[in-house]
Amino acid sequence: MKITVVGAGHVGLVTGACFAELGHTVLCVDNDLERVKGLQAARIPFYEPRLQVLVTENASRGRLRFDSDLAAGVRHGRVIFIAVGTPPKPDGSADLSTVGKVVRSIGRAMLSHRLIVEKSTVPVETGRWLKRVLRGSAPRGVPFDVASNPEFLREGSAVRDFLEPDRIVVGVESARARRLLEELYKPFRAKLLVTDIGSAELIKHASNAFLSTKISFINAVGELCGQVGADVRQVAAGMGLDPRIGPAFLNAGIGFGGFCFPKDLEAFIHIAKRRGVDPKLLKAVQGINRRMPELFVGKIRKALGGLRGRTIGLLGLAFKPDTDDMRFAPAISIVRALRKGGARVRAYDPQAMTEAGPLLPGVLLAPDPYRLAEGCDCLALITEWNEFKELDFRRIKRAMRRAVLADGRNLYDPAQIRRFGFRYVGMGNGADA
Repeated sequence: MKITVVGAGHVGLVTGACFAELGHTVLCVDNDLERVKGLQAARIPFYEPRLQVLVTENASRGRLRFDSDLAAGVRHGRVIFIAVGTPPKPDGSADLSTVGKVVRSIGRAMLSHRLIVEKSTVPVETGRWLKRVLRGSAPRGVPFDVASNPEFLREGSAVRDFLEPDRIVVGVESARARRLLEELYKPFRAKLLVTDIGSAELIKHASNAFLSTKISFINAVGELCGQVGADVRQVAAGMGLDPRIGPAFLNAGIGFGGFCFPKDLEAFIHIAKRRGVDPKLLKAVQGINRRMPELFVGKIRKALGGLRGRTIGLLGLAFKPDTDDMRFAPAISIVRALRKGGARVRAYDPQAMTEAGPLLPGVLLAPDPYRLAEGCDCLALITEWNEFKELDFRRIKRAMRRAVLADGRNLYDPAQIRRFGFRYVGMGNGADA
């Protein structure tokens, strides 16, 4: 099938490359000319495991192309996926201005039937709005369908999530749209759930809000564990054995970040308010998450007897491992709080250094963890990269001025770290009791 994907960001590029891998002929369209030129030369604008190989191989086979001409994309694809950004406005609502521009341009360029599919995360009722926009911009008599196909891609495992999904959700209003999407997803073994468009739109926001709630819940439990001498990891393990709860997203730490959870939670709160529903639970989830970096910095301050004049080294900056994404990363809030307290801050991340530089002025970026540790009073684990699990802590300790390790992700065994001669500070491990 001929497919067009509008937007070559984290969602659009993965979507396009994976559909090409499945044998479809894909044209990815983006209005960033430099990005398009880079992709035409097989240069990936962000880090995502396996994506470079998929783009390179499928471009060489002629199944994946890149262009900045949206009209060409409309001519190419029978199915057009919209995967452009929907960033938050100051009031928390999703900014759909780019989506609107894209849809108007698609409408003006349509000469025959096209299925326009929301892939971007959008508020419920966006599908209705898109139909009105298309009716107003498409030539009279040209047929079209609108559908919703929310993405469930996790940065760091997005390619695997696309090719091996646990579920596929499509929201449709016509038999023709349903038939096209069922044909497109026929090779997948995952459960295909077909709903109306509004339900599909809500599934995405509700899913991210629930996962955010699970994270904030265990972080709230971890805060209590720290005060009563319990270990949140053992509490989470016991909870996770209950099949109604499960172990996923029960890792206490400094909170969630990235572009999806914070943005989607804020947008979901805004949607509820607009419809007269009080989102008390969601606001509590949001408040807990915002407090976690402050709580972590407070633990470092207590361990060091103050922050002024201290040197803190951050292990990791990206919001999660296996990505270079710094959007809404907890590291940003942590750096601000440390520097406000008078600390000097250094940092190292295996992939996010280029992205982090402009966001963290005044932070010295080290070439590796061992150079990072030199002269530090405290090392703070921010992102649980695999390489941080294998550090030589004897070498780290020799390089540091004071041996304090603040573990923001509960990555390490406290007893083992203490055997190396460190003071260990964790999140909910009873050390504050």
